[in-house]
Amino acid sequence: MEAGATMMDSGSSRPAVAAPRYSLPPCRFMNEDVLFCVDVDVESKMEMKLSGPKGRPFTRLDAIRQAILLFVHSKLSINSDHRFAFSVLGQSVSWLRKEFSNDVDSARAALHSLTAADSPYGIADLTQLFRIAAHEGKKSRAQGRHLRVILIYCRSSLRPQHQWPVSQKLFTFDVIYLHDKPGPENCPQRVYDALVDALEHVSEYEGYILESGHGLSRVLFRHISVLLSHPQQRCVQDDLDIPKSLTRKSPLPTEASQSEESVPVSSQ
Repeated sequence: MEAGATMMDSGSSRPAVAAPRYSLPPCRFMNEDVLFCVDVDVESKMEMKLSGPKGRPFTRLDAIRQAILLFVHSKLSINSDHRFAFSVLGQSVSWLRKEFSNDVDSARAALHSLTAADSPYGIADLTQLFRIAAHEGKKSRAQGRHLRVILIYCRSSLRPQHQWPVSQKLFTFDVIYLHDKPGPENCPQRVYDALVDALEHVSEYEGYILESGHGLSRVLFRHISVLLSHPQQRCVQDDLDIPKSLTRKSPLPTEASQSEESVPVSSQ
């Protein structure tokens, strides 16, 4: 039968319509420049539920350091041409390490130098972050690369703000939001909504926002693992179904137990 011909349904007089041919347009895969921005407000000192070695308190900032190193190692194992730089968010954003590099030791040194503030910042302005990202995004694009910004935000009641034109989308923006549980003095839902608005305002490709109020390091590690996905290869977040939840399954009966169950028991 020739290509494009229709087949007759044996149970109907109507011809069956051939399924449309699916094709995926070729797309150039771009290496990534990933700019981490870590919130160093005093809330990054909040303790996680698990303690560190010898019972030492394990803070959000400690967990963030480990999570970013996990990301860097994993990303480089996928493609050693990805590069990383680091910045911090106080009242505004400043560089921690400006040069993009794929050197793990350099990343570890930058993360080791992270320190949290002793008092809360009264403002969280993302304008400078977006300004830096737009500038670096143009430089990355000129090299055939793509810039992604990953913001790790820790303030439970202070909504971030920015002044940035919606017409400029030169990078992908991801957010991990670590917060306290809702209470009389904080409303993380309002902060989350502001972060969503910022993401949709600036992100070129599909950006993800992931949050946790449980204080568990493993949740943060799970979130950072989701962000290993390349922005050019992502589905929309509403369709994201990973990671899969693990359910305990009953062990299958062994052959020995099955044979024992099949042996009749005499009443004599």
